[in-house]
Amino acid sequence: MSLIITSPLRGWATTLDSVPDPVFAQRMMGDGVAIQPLGDTVVAPFDGEVVTLHDAGHAISLRSAEGAEVLIHIGLDTVMLKGEGFTPLVAIGDKVSRGDPLIRFDLDAVALAATSLITPVIVTNAEAFAISRRTVDCSIGACEALMTLVPVQAEARRRSDDGTVVEQAVTLSLPHGIHARPAARIGETARRFEADVHLLNGDKRGDARSTVALLALGTGFGDDVIVQARGGDAEAALAAVVALLATDMGEGAPAATSVAPINEQVLRAGQIGGVIASPGLAMGPAARLRQAEIAVSRDGSSPVEERAALLAARGEVRGQIAARADSADGSVAAVMHAHLALIDDPELLAGAEKRIAEGRSAGFAWRGAIHDQVDAIRATGNAHLIERIDDLIDIERQLLSTLTGTPLDGNAIPAGAIVVAEDLLPSQLVALAGAKPAGICLARGGPTSHVAILCAGMGLPALVAMGDALDAVDDGTSLLLDAEMGHVTVAPSPADSEAFTARLAKRDARREAAKAAARDACQTADGTRIEIFANIGTVEDAVLAAAQGAEGSGLVRSEFLFLDRDTAPSEDEQHVAYQGIADALAGTPVIIRLLDIGGDKPAAYIPIAHEENPALGQRGIRVALARPDLLETQLRAILRVQPVGQCKIMIPMVASIDELRHVRALVDRLRGEMGIATPVEVGVMVETPAAAMTADLLAAEADFLSIGTNDLTQYVLAMDRGNPAVAAGVDAMHPAVLRMIGETCRLATARGRWVGVCGGLASDPAALPILVGLGATELSAVPGFVAEAKQIVRGLTLIEARAHAELALQCKSAAEVRALARAFEETRR
Repeated sequence: MSLIITSPLRGWATTLDSVPDPVFAQRMMGDGVAIQPLGDTVVAPFDGEVVTLHDAGHAISLRSAEGAEVLIHIGLDTVMLKGEGFTPLVAIGDKVSRGDPLIRFDLDAVALAATSLITPVIVTNAEAFAISRRTVDCSIGACEALMTLVPVQAEARRRSDDGTVVEQAVTLSLPHGIHARPAARIGETARRFEADVHLLNGDKRGDARSTVALLALGTGFGDDVIVQARGGDAEAALAAVVALLATDMGEGAPAATSVAPINEQVLRAGQIGGVIASPGLAMGPAARLRQAEIAVSRDGSSPVEERAALLAARGEVRGQIAARADSADGSVAAVMHAHLALIDDPELLAGAEKRIAEGRSAGFAWRGAIHDQVDAIRATGNAHLIERIDDLIDIERQLLSTLTGTPLDGNAIPAGAIVVAEDLLPSQLVALAGAKPAGICLARGGPTSHVAILCAGMGLPALVAMGDALDAVDDGTSLLLDAEMGHVTVAPSPADSEAFTARLAKRDARREAAKAAARDACQTADGTRIEIFANIGTVEDAVLAAAQGAEGSGLVRSEFLFLDRDTAPSEDEQHVAYQGIADALAGTPVIIRLLDIGGDKPAAYIPIAHEENPALGQRGIRVALARPDLLETQLRAILRVQPVGQCKIMIPMVASIDELRHVRALVDRLRGEMGIATPVEVGVMVETPAAAMTADLLAAEADFLSIGTNDLTQYVLAMDRGNPAVAAGVDAMHPAVLRMIGETCRLATARGRWVGVCGGLASDPAALPILVGLGATELSAVPGFVAEAKQIVRGLTLIEARAHAELALQCKSAAEVRALARAFEETRR
């Protein structure tokens, strides 16, 4: 007799192959179907009994009268949410009927915090039931037919068994106990042996091959579990399962929430580590910021009224964002313009209007349209793009706030406080900036998010990815934020506070001295010329950089002209922008990076096929060479800037000398066509290990080399800097990265070419002496750090910088290098 399993959720049914998690996609737990949910309530898929319900409320399994066991797992990595956003409506042992509500969850909150909302529905006892029919690749409603199960004849396992039972106790290292993913791993291991393997937790006993039985054990971190095995290969099975249970199965640093830093820094009691998003020092009371929940009704009054309400709210929010953009400059203006592009996105409006036409309220429709786009971005698997989901959620909240009259948080932060939050949206940070906080501490977030970029542009010290330890920090608790060493000290002792205050005073004195000498040329104490340039994206950035004493721009991010629009900028539009920057930095070099599109910076009018790993695909110069029309237009705009030669051309993501030769030949041809006799310098960005290790070959034909430490670091360490699971380890002070920088400088200098650093490391005070010692003669920092960078370099001699750099190269980790840098700084106070 067959059993019909109906859908426990409304949404889009798809195959397990589309689940971005090998445990489910490879059917390690069993076969089934996945659902991209559009509803917020899980209902019973058949009449049966609740067998397991995880403490986190994210997963439930049921058993039918026929014996079929089905697991419903809401989202991926949702166990790390520790129950936040989930409301169980039943208990273990309850009898339920098809359609009965089982779990209600906050669709928005879980979507923001989880790796994915995709919900696998798994038949966990596949040895007893097979799927004869399933519904996939279509929309589905709750209680509509999803799968049809048919019983199968189980084949008896052949095994030798003398009746001997062997057992061993093991203490669980799994941070969340045995939940779905570990259960699948345990079952996979146990099935490799003939022996029967069981786990005991107190008076509960479960077959190691059964996911449901393992979940029903109700284990937690630190529980003592007994593993028993019986059969011919019992000892081998016991050893294998115990060895697996003794590990954390890779769950010590979950990707769904921010993680504790893994850069090996030694933390004292009372300190919490994090990833530096914006360097600096700050002290003050903690001011915890919590997001206000915005409730919206599902159904609307009438399509005409709801559409009018949506358009009115959209217009009001657009005006607010435009006002912020007009009153801001630099990175704040750039982010606000990106938000304007989102609020004007026709697909978002069309998606909302479609739902309104179906009878939904304006708020519900807008939220649904936003999350359609969020799901599409998550489905790419690109961590950099996923980091930009915050911008979509930001405009969602702004519009819903206007629609419902729900006030958004951010106005009650006292001046001088250190903001403590799970995460921040860009508009929240812009609103908070007016209150003049001293610093930012975030449990989640990444070092390349818009919030991180804004903090750096504002000169606001910030740590991100600080993990769950930040939850214990209460409002008003005194904090010492050290965004130079990467930690915060909670409730410091008087001695710690006094020492930190002295550091702040010395830093402030150094900054004042730096401002006074900002416009002076920079050289070391023994007379070596080191140019301090600025990284900029707009004319406003260039004006700020000039005021800070920048001696030029080592990186003009030209892609800002190309992003968040439907068509490429014209030659005239580009020329106006480049000329404005050159005028603001009159008489100094301006290095314009050619179009750097691809990976985390997509442009709608430059189609790039889906890539398994965008960071290793069509990026930088590879895209430009594939679109010669765009490349030639940009080169012409740069060559038109007056005076000719002030603007230099830099090629991004170079991996071979052929790319340099191609661009050089194109520049020479265009100069001939435009009647330009003055030579124009062409250099390369060193962002790949290939470019670093062939720097001598590149230097033979390039006019200069500039190291982009952000990308170089992620490629050297094989860690995606946009992935919060590894973000804490992406530290450009890692000895491997420093060795790459040193080798680049050595090889290029031997060919008579100068080497600069335009990546984030050039804005890190602790790194400057090392970079100078490694041989960099140009450092391009964020505009607000230029004057201070000059002051740091002026206090060095080349001899001591080289000795310091040599010691750094012998360190074993980034943490050791940072400790060495701290000691070097202290000897110079």
